[in-house]
Amino acid sequence: MDKFKSGFVSIIGRTNVGKSTLINSLVGEKVAITTDKRQTTRTAIRAIVNRENSQIIFVDTPGIHKPKTKLGETMNETAWTFLENVDIVLFIVEATSNKIGKGDKLILEKIKEKNPKTILLINKIDLIKKEELFSLIKMYSEEYKFQEIIPISALKNENTETILEEIEKNLPEGPAYYDIDEYTDQTARQLMEEAIREKALKLLDQEVPHGILVEVEKMQLRKTTKGKDIYDVEATIYVLRKSHKGIVIGKDGAMLKKIGMYARQDMERTLDTKINLKLWVKVKENWQDNESLLKKFKSE
Repeated sequence: MDKFKSGFVSIIGRTNVGKSTLINSLVGEKVAITTDKRQTTRTAIRAIVNRENSQIIFVDTPGIHKPKTKLGETMNETAWTFLENVDIVLFIVEATSNKIGKGDKLILEKIKEKNPKTILLINKIDLIKKEELFSLIKMYSEEYKFQEIIPISALKNENTETILEEIEKNLPEGPAYYDIDEYTDQTARQLMEEAIREKALKLLDQEVPHGILVEVEKMQLRKTTKGKDIYDVEATIYVLRKSHKGIVIGKDGAMLKKIGMYARQDMERTLDTKINLKLWVKVKENWQDNESLLKKFKSE
């Protein structure tokens, strides 16, 4: 019988490269929010894949970008932290770029410096021709001794099993760190905050979404009169400016209702429990540079 293996695998890449889509695809559950907006992931999110002979703990990190606030700096620090103290790094790049851009080059330099076991994933292969893919593989293989280079399409679930097999091959022997039925270390409260933020990101335009902070103040489980479970949730959406507050609320509260409705439906599916959600919007200027608030985004 094969010995049991386990370990931590971080996913690193530029912002908006498809890391969160990939992690959801690998886990088979929604653990990371996904939008087409940049810098969607703000913290390190752990997701667990239990296989017959292994347990893989993925760490989805914020996308590497040029920071403009302390929040941005904290997000980058979190991503760099998980180049070390993990068993394997998954470095994800886009197939649509025929050269190594500034952001990817910066990540490559850090990988060379730390020298972790790294698997390169070339994402969005459905958007290019085979000849272009071959030249990309050649170009990257000359840069670093990757354990493997795997072309993938995170959106279409292409080659996800190959990724898991390659990771398992490179993991050390070890125990299961989490129960077999767990797929994330996030609490219900954190999942709720992220669900609300995701809907706001998807529904709102321009710069407003990036200035949003969601905090759940109350999350209480109770029984309905019919004896069924229901969560009472109260959450506040913080924005950077007074003008943003009006945009988030919308005419006659329409936008806020929409954000709340979609977030509630999402979380009811995740928790398999009815939710009674109340949302408020408040202004908290410069929260992105507030050290005490940024503690929640720091890596552990």
